[in-house]
Amino acid sequence: MKGAPAQRFDGLDGPVVPHLVRAFRRYRVGRHYRGRLAPLSSVTTEKKSIASGLVLAFLGSIAFSGKAIIVKLAYRHGVDAVTLIMYRMLFALPIFAVMAWWASRGKPPLTRKDWLGVLGLGVTGYYLASFLDFAGLAYISASLERLILYLNPTLVVLLGWLLYGRGIRWAQAAGMLVSYSGVVLVFGHEANLQGANAAWGTLLVFLSAVSYAIYLVYSGEMVQRLGSLRLVGLATTVACLCCLLQFVVLRPLSAAVVAPEVIWLSVLNATLCTAAPVLMVMMAIERIGAGMAAQTGMVGPLSTILMGVWILGEPFTVWVAAGTVLVMAGIFIFTRMARRA
Repeated sequence: MKGAPAQRFDGLDGPVVPHLVRAFRRYRVGRHYRGRLAPLSSVTTEKKSIASGLVLAFLGSIAFSGKAIIVKLAYRHGVDAVTLIMYRMLFALPIFAVMAWWASRGKPPLTRKDWLGVLGLGVTGYYLASFLDFAGLAYISASLERLILYLNPTLVVLLGWLLYGRGIRWAQAAGMLVSYSGVVLVFGHEANLQGANAAWGTLLVFLSAVSYAIYLVYSGEMVQRLGSLRLVGLATTVACLCCLLQFVVLRPLSAAVVAPEVIWLSVLNATLCTAAPVLMVMMAIERIGAGMAAQTGMVGPLSTILMGVWILGEPFTVWVAAGTVLVMAGIFIFTRMARRA
């Protein structure tokens, strides 16, 4: 797919699904020959690096998933999506601005075309995706939200089919059918409880996933030119500024007066669930590679469900369990076939 991204983690809310088997084979073969040539101390250091990389990847995935829990907690204090995402991005802005500056050191300045690309990717991939996600969480459970976002790799392939005419293998289509049926199952359960609100929230979160998939499809070329860290820092800075401007346009300044709990939850969201997981996953990729690191994203839906039950008191029903199994099984099938395509 022209412009399709390399497998990596580079978002505020989630990863791109990788090719695990190929990455594992490279690791296994490399380890076999390094074990013959390298001293014992090097092998021990390598094992420690792999272990720390896996820990960082798991913690990063769990931290990303905690975003939905914090948003749901903040909504209990009467704040709306426009104000809440403004505070999240306000506290995240300095972090991502420093990230952009750090990654830009010693690099050539951006051209006008580069700036237009950063602006477009920042608006679609981070501003729209984040705002629609926050808005949708006001109507649906954190568990359903995470399952919808987990469909992201299927949306990337669908966009490739629509935009570039790339074929979809029948087994990939089967995996998509299984995963989407899982989301429909959980959605149907919530719709029985919440009615039209569940449909509206599901649509908003699905559009969030589509927005981020568009970012993934078109960011590949820019990642090669600018580098992942530089692009993420610049694009997220654009998104932060968009969220601040949105608040100024849509809300009176008096709306910024919120409960202290909202402020502290927003600080936690900006640091622990936004900046920290980005850095943790990047450190993990350095140690174990993008393929193996991205596979830890499978812990995301599970951790969201567990935190939703434990912290938010969301019900864990047989419908949620069955839907989660279907989504994860479908994505597993889809990913294996995408690797072979």
